[in-house]
Amino acid sequence: MSLSPLPDHHRPEHLNEFQNSRDLLILYATETGTAQETADRIARECRRVHFKCRVISMDSYPQLELISEHLIIFVVATTGSGAEPRAMTSLWSMLLRSDLPTDLFEDLDFCVLGLGDTAYEKFCWPAKKLSRRMQSLGGREICERGESDEQHQLGIDGALDPWIDKLLDTLLVLHPLPPDLTVLPSNTKHPPRISISYDAETLPNGPLSSNADPNFHEAIVKCNRRVTAEGWFQDVRHLEFKFEDAIEYNPGDVAVIHPVADSSEVDSFLITMGWANTADTPFRIEHSTSDQTLPDYIPRIATLRTLFTRYLDFNAVPRRSFFRLLRQFTTDELECEKLDDFVSVEGADELYDYCQRVRRTIREVMTEFRSAQIPIEHVFDVFPVLRPRQFSIASSVKCHPHEIHLCVAIVRYRTKLKVPRKGVCTSFLAGLKPGDRLRIGTQKGFITLPNYPDTPVICVGPGTGVAPMRAIIEERIRAGSKENTLYFGCRSALKDEHYAAEWEQYTKSDNLIYRVAHSRDGPEGVKRTYVQDLLQQHGEEVWKLLGERQGWLIISGSSNKMPAAVRAAVSSSAERFGGMSVEEAAEYVAAMERSGRLIEECWS
Repeated sequence: MSLSPLPDHHRPEHLNEFQNSRDLLILYATETGTAQETADRIARECRRVHFKCRVISMDSYPQLELISEHLIIFVVATTGSGAEPRAMTSLWSMLLRSDLPTDLFEDLDFCVLGLGDTAYEKFCWPAKKLSRRMQSLGGREICERGESDEQHQLGIDGALDPWIDKLLDTLLVLHPLPPDLTVLPSNTKHPPRISISYDAETLPNGPLSSNADPNFHEAIVKCNRRVTAEGWFQDVRHLEFKFEDAIEYNPGDVAVIHPVADSSEVDSFLITMGWANTADTPFRIEHSTSDQTLPDYIPRIATLRTLFTRYLDFNAVPRRSFFRLLRQFTTDELECEKLDDFVSVEGADELYDYCQRVRRTIREVMTEFRSAQIPIEHVFDVFPVLRPRQFSIASSVKCHPHEIHLCVAIVRYRTKLKVPRKGVCTSFLAGLKPGDRLRIGTQKGFITLPNYPDTPVICVGPGTGVAPMRAIIEERIRAGSKENTLYFGCRSALKDEHYAAEWEQYTKSDNLIYRVAHSRDGPEGVKRTYVQDLLQQHGEEVWKLLGERQGWLIISGSSNKMPAAVRAAVSSSAERFGGMSVEEAAEYVAAMERSGRLIEECWS
């Protein structure tokens, strides 16, 4: 049963009060879009217990209105080394003001869901800090904080699903339903977030818009060069883009690129879905639901081919919630039974084996569930948005005006199904040729540099983690600094030592101390050498730079064991050459991070 859509002045007073008590705000902060999709999912579930939701990004919400809210769910992703997403920074700075009274939110009920990855040391750190701060300002946390882990076999849904169940139970206790209303079943078909129109008079005569985001600038491909040896297992590219606009960015900032799906894969997917004959028919898109978001870069006039080429991701490994939605549009009895198994608690292992374990894509799933007939109005509900990708900029704009350089590993691998896989965005980048045009945005990163060029900086960046280090070193050398040390790690000096000639030239001019660990070039059976081993070997010098001279340490690369091992090597140097105890050395490294002298920009 759903609420009557009576105008406000015709509603009984008790019904108005009931609905007012069910106004729910969901604020999300994300870098990749996962928190936005999760916020939409929570809103969809809260609709089952008759709550009216607003889903808003934290950077779009008027901060002064926070005090007038009565019920908020915060959905917070984690970035960098436990940092808050950029969308949260402004709100978080406001909440940290020392002049805020301790009873500021005494009339506010809230709960927090964190999204993170236990591969990182500071798992769900922003969510934990937000939860504590809201309580210290008088807010009442009505549901235990949720912490979703990307490492779970079902991804973030592994913790999200039971957390939503707890949330709905809590909401029903605090805001009971009247006798004439019931909880809507989990398979309730909700209204689509968009409506479409084929009115020919509203359609333009010219080409369809692809991306009109004003924060992006048109770029021309200047160079796309492979920097790993031909035949080497990994294809790493150095890309250079030229801009007419006077772009500005700092070392550590990132380039944002909207990927474009392979046209042959789009054709195949449209045929699988039965949309081939209407794939190029334009229609107008209107956002029709306030409790389900739509990225602002989605065009208002499009075709199905345009949507699945630029805006909707059919190559993603689907989340559990995808199968729950797919079930609503499936008619075959056996397929329905299989989908019911997948979304059940008992079917979690079976779903993992079918989907996550073998990295099965949405496109492949749809070839097996052929009876599913998804109305075009529901494409943004069923299919995830094809999000822009972020890449660390590998250049200084002061050294390369009007240019952005990238160092990108092209994603290609085989799954346990022996099926070749490739990254949508990196494959798009690999196929670019000089003269091609695309739009690229820039976004502030989490790396900062010391104000003075004579402050020592140690950069640790194995693999493509060297990208931001190239920008840092270029910028500092241009500023006259000779206090630069780079620890780089790769497998082979002849196969994948990125930018080796540049580092050699800087070394000859006394602008850089360059140390490289070739982990696979040693004799077989001999212990492999990594960047953390080199830091241990040069422990006395490391301590002089970081301890005695108060230098900075910047780490970039994979978030596996490397960042923790680098920290351990620095801590060891503090013990051996700084005369510290184990506890004092560990605290010294932690203090470096608190003061901003240790910066970690890593990814999983």
